[in-house]
Amino acid sequence: MTLIINAHIHAVPEQRDALKAELEKLLPPTRAEAGCHFYELHVDHADENHFMFHESWVSKDALNTHMASDHIKAFGAATKGMVASFKMYEMEKLG
Repeated sequence: MTLIINAHIHAVPEQRDALKAELEKLLPPTRAEAGCHFYELHVDHADENHFMFHESWVSKDALNTHMASDHIKAFGAATKGMVASFKMYEMEKLG
């Protein structure tokens, strides 16, 4: 089963540019991971502090491996105090 992820990240306004830079750093290593179909970063036109990752993984195990990766751990450490809110939705394509 393919797993689709929509992860919504809201930046602390004063930290927006720094958070954006850290989010962009995740793109190359994540796209190179086994099990990643795609990993896209988007920003909301109506709210520049709202970012969204749209992702596709071959399985829950592939996502779990990603979440435990060194680059995700480094991202978490580098972005302390930059994230106002985070919500991740795990979804399955129906059609």
